[in-house]
Order: sequence, then C-alpha cells, then structure tokens
Amino acid sequence: MSVIAHLGMYDLAEVRAAADAVWTGITCRLRDFGLPEIPLTLSRTLTHHDSWRHPELLFGQSCGYPALHDFRDSIRIFATPIYDAPGCEAEKHCSFLVVSAGSPIRELAQLRGTCFALNSWDSNTGMNLPRLAFARLAKRERFLGKIVETGSHAESLSFVAEGRADAAAIDCVTYALLARHRAMLVAKTRILARSAPSPSLPFVTARSTSEATVNALRRALVETLADPGLEAARDELFLKGAVPAKEEDYRVLLDYEEKARELGYARLA
Repeated sequence: MSVIAHLGMYDLAEVRAAADAVWTGITCRLRDFGLPEIPLTLSRTLTHHDSWRHPELLFGQSCGYPALHDFRDSIRIFATPIYDAPGCEAEKHCSFLVVSAGSPIRELAQLRGTCFALNSWDSNTGMNLPRLAFARLAKRERFLGKIVETGSHAESLSFVAEGRADAAAIDCVTYALLARHRAMLVAKTRILARSAPSPSLPFVTARSTSEATVNALRRALVETLADPGLEAARDELFLKGAVPAKEEDYRVLLDYEEKARELGYARLA
C-alpha cells in the first residue's frame, strides 16, 4: 500500500496549482530529511473521509470536529495552519453565517423555521459552530425548519445564492477563496453573522506515524511556509504559516458541543 498525501479541504480547482507548489516544497524538504517514499503528488482520488481512514496517510488536512470523534483513532493532529483571510486571527478561524444578498433576514433570530444548507453533519464550521449559535436562540426547541445536506461549502453557498436554502454556515477561508475566484456567486450572498472562533483545520497524519516522522513533517511544513520562493503560492491559498499542534488544542470544539447540549440543542435542527 502506497503512502499518500491529501489536501482536499480547500482544494478548489482554481487553487490546485498553488497547493501543488506548496506540496512540492514540503516534499523536497522531507526527502532532504531522509524520509523515503514521499509521494511527489497530492492524491485527489480519495474522499476526505477515505483519506482520513487510510493507514498510510502521511500528510493531510481534516476538519477538527471529526478528528475528535469518528476519526480520532485513525489520524493524529500535528499542526494548525495560520490563514490570512477575513474571519481568521492567528491560528483561529470561524464560520460566516450567510443569507442571500436580497434576503430580508437581518439577525440570527430570524432564521427560526428557515431552510438551512449543511455541507456535512460532521463539519465543525458547517454544523458544530452554527449549532452553538442557534442553541442560544432555540430555547430548547427546534430552531431550523429544514436542513438540506449539500456535500460541500461551495455547494451550500450555491444553494443560498440560488434561493434553494435561506442560510448556511460557510468556513471563512472557503468564503475568501470563493470571493476571489467565484465572485459572481459570492455577490449573490451576504454575511449575516460570524460564529465563535475555533482552531483552523488541522494538518494530520495517520495515527501510526512515528514521532520522528511527525517532527520531520512539522519542520518541513514550517520551513516551506516561510520560503520566499513560495510566497505567491501561499498568498493564493491565504496560507500564512503553521504552528505545532496536538489534539488537546482542539478541545474547544468539544466544549462548544457540550455547551449546545447543556442549552438543550444537542442536534442541529
């Protein structure tokens, strides 16, 4: 079974060349560090979930929420990226709760009974963060009228822009990428509110990866994200840097989940 690298969380077609350039920088450094069998190209044939389950995952990026739940035994968090996009601060990011540009909705409370577009039920930015925001308004009752699962943040935004849903929670980095590359789509939407902050989507490796390899991954990542020759590629990805991280650094996501449960809103609905 071959070693894989998978960076599909923000892998829009428009920025794949930039992602490939960053990965090449990481690859060169890992080979210089003496690591064998480093994949020269990113895998784009696996789903997010399949890559997180892959026993030979060397380098990937996951959503923080499933990394603490269903995939906790499969992947290990080793770094947190720092993004330079609206809604990001240091190693934190957030969700933008969005409605259509012409929507009469002006505050979160007005979303009661509406149709909500959800990228995935295990998404931190799409489900966990808006769940906390709605829990404070739900008063232990159902809040949303209907939930439509779309499969991606980009598709959720399309649902809102086209009037197929009233609102959605969009990862702020995804929103920035779409604003840059699909401006006509984003122009049909409006940011209603921001969620609570949370650590940015973690870089992960297979749980079985050795400590020496994890240290090499961290070093290669930090050096690559400081390489002046890759500045244009990093800017294309809004990627500013990275800091070492571990599972405990993402505990706040479970705290948000517990707070929503305490408020009687354990499930987004």
